[in-house]
Amino acid sequence: MRARHVIAVAFILVLVGVKLTFLAVPIAADDARSTVSGGVDVFQIHQSITQLPVQEIHDMSFVFPSPPP
Repeated sequence: MRARHVIAVAFILVLVGVKLTFLAVPIAADDARSTVSGGVDVFQIHQSITQLPVQEIHDMSFVFPSPPP
């Protein structure tokens, strides 16, 4: 009975080692060229906006209840 436990634990450890070896996620490499390839010109985006949608709201933030009579 004890030998079966030792074999089972050894088998589980081997499976975990194999999983960590073959199914490990590769570490992402830092690529300095990735920031140079694209960019966003925020000023151009702000200048090209001509009409934004408007939402009407009923602002009740400074409405206080009247005192009780």
